[in-house]
Amino acid sequence: MKRTILMGLTVIAILTLSILGIVLGNNSLTELQLKTLLILAIICGSSIAYCFIVGELANNYSQMDKLWSLLPIAYTWVVAAMSNFKIRTVIIAVIATLWGIRLTYNFARKGAYSIKFWEGEEDYRWAILRSKKMFRKRIVWSTFDLFFISTYQNVLILAFTLPSLAVMESSKAFGVFDYLATILASLFLLLEVVADAIQYRFHSKKKELLKEGKTLQELPYPYSLGFNTIGVWGYMRHPNYLGEQGVWMSMYLFVIGAGVATYGIFNWSIVGPLFLILLFMGSSSLGENISSSKYPKYKEYQKQVFKYLPLRKYKGE
Repeated sequence: MKRTILMGLTVIAILTLSILGIVLGNNSLTELQLKTLLILAIICGSSIAYCFIVGELANNYSQMDKLWSLLPIAYTWVVAAMSNFKIRTVIIAVIATLWGIRLTYNFARKGAYSIKFWEGEEDYRWAILRSKKMFRKRIVWSTFDLFFISTYQNVLILAFTLPSLAVMESSKAFGVFDYLATILASLFLLLEVVADAIQYRFHSKKKELLKEGKTLQELPYPYSLGFNTIGVWGYMRHPNYLGEQGVWMSMYLFVIGAGVATYGIFNWSIVGPLFLILLFMGSSSLGENISSSKYPKYKEYQKQVFKYLPLRKYKGE
């Protein structure tokens, strides 16, 4: 967990230095990009303050989780509007909107949203973290809330949407990389939709069976495992995470297509998507540690099935 906190502070520092490097370096942002970035930064700063203050007052630390799917929609449409709706920014905004609708719906049906906006189902992982010895002091947890939950994640969301900002003034014709970006992002989004649907059906059915008074071991296979191995989950341990990272890494291909990358492939806007991958490395490790402690056969599942590569199928019982 200390490594997670350190990673959070590191990403804030790197992203800040990257933006300063852009502004002060040879590849400075244009006046329009700077104006747009200021608007995005105001939204981001307001979200940081909201998540921290409301989370602390309500003792519900999923305020950021509720906004995770909504902020990219706002950011990308702001960029699209500021660019006078240039084709690449519009496509990025449309994909971000579809991605956000999927994630918002998936989060909402778990009871995460409430008319009382500060309430709703809290991510179970925050309760587990708060129970750990190092976080039992309120000041320690509040510091973690401020720097990791509220600041780190908000800055990261802004960062992985910045390929839209990078391409907003490009006049290069729509080309091969742009079509590839659109196709790949759509396929990764479809993977997420399928994985979410299978996961939701599995856990809903498992809960129904448990309500009948049976123990987990008494449930029919595969529900007796406790974790999902149906469909794509039998080939990858985290198909939804693969889709999530894939969507936003695909967006970076628009930067290459727009011709604003140095040496054809390098651009400052790659920082956000790369740090998103790092976030999911930590998130997946935390989730798997929890699953391993709850379900005896999860370690065997880990041995048989890769995290993201669908190269082996879980054999099961």
